Amino acid sequence: MRCPYCGYEDSRVLDSRPVGEGNAIRRRRECPRCERRFTTYERVESPPLMVIKRDGRREPFDRSKILAGLLKARGKRPIPLDALESLVAEVERVVRNRGEAEVSSSLIGELVMERLRSLDEVAYVRFASEYRRFADADGIVEEVARLRAQKAREELLRRQIPLLPMGENETDHHGEEGKGDGRRT
Repeated sequence: MRCPYCGYEDSRVLDSRPVGEGNAIRRRRECPRCERRFTTYERVESPPLMVIKRDGRREPFDRSKILAGLLKARGKRPIPLDALESLVAEVERVVRNRGEAEVSSSLIGELVMERLRSLDEVAYVRFASEYRRFADADGIVEEVARLRAQKAREELLRRQIPLLPMGENETDHHGEEGKGDGRRT
């Protein structure tokens, strides 16, 4: 690997570790000539994926654009960068597993919002305000109302008693361990 500082054509690997749920390898390298250190990432090359924008333009899928939007939405919220990178990796995996050469930007946006909502509600509303391009404050208020309704539905479902017996490692609605025989204690 060529040194980005002095251009020397060789470097030595000091450390390698998987990143992004094992989708890439991060390597710390050192140049034997200038002795400066730098980081490289190795990722499997995926077939090209084109994104169809709202105006009909097509451009290559770029995961860094999704991450940049999430970082803007995060602002100063206490969301670890690793969590955002994992979210981007999951969205990319879902989109690529569709097996299509093209995907709409609206699908990508919906996948991001679906995952961001459970991660941080404030970041979700910020992202939604950019993505959905609300015309006024009423649009934001409606989105917050949808968010609250979804949260209430999820809470109601969480509190319901399961109809099927639980397995060994499952917990019931009171947070107690199941016995694996279907009986409640």
